[in-house]
Amino acid sequence: MKFFKKTDIIVIAVVIAVAGGIFLYNTLTASKGGAAAEIYLGSQLIRTVPLDEGKDLAFSVEERPQVVFHLHEDGSIEFEHSDCPDQVCVEAGRIKVPGQSAACLPNQLILKIVPLGDDGYDENEVVI
Repeated sequence: MKFFKKTDIIVIAVVIAVAGGIFLYNTLTASKGGAAAEIYLGSQLIRTVPLDEGKDLAFSVEERPQVVFHLHEDGSIEFEHSDCPDQVCVEAGRIKVPGQSAACLPNQLILKIVPLGDDGYDENEVVI
C-alpha cells in the first residue's frame, strides 16, 4: 500500500512553492523602502521612530520612563531595559523588518515595525 499518491505529491509541491513565493515576495518588498518603529501604549500610538541606519541611541518614552529602547546603527531597534518581572520584551532582541513586533505587556507597550510612506516619512513621525 502506498503512503502518498502521485497527485498528493503534486499538491504538496504546489503548496510549498506558493508559500515560498509569498515569503520571498514579502521579504523583498519589505526591504526595498525605509521602515519606522511605532511605539504604542495600549492601543494609542505615542511615538514613531524612523529606523535610519547610522544612528545609535537609547531612549525612553515619557509615559513609561522605566522602559528603555535602543536604536542601533544597523537600523534595528529593541527593548534594552524594562522593569517588568519576566523580561520577555528584552529577550525578544532586535527587530527591523516591517511586520515584526515585540511587546512589554506589564507596561502595556507595543513596538511594531512598519514600512514608511511613499515620500519616505510617516505622517505620525516624531523626530528624536
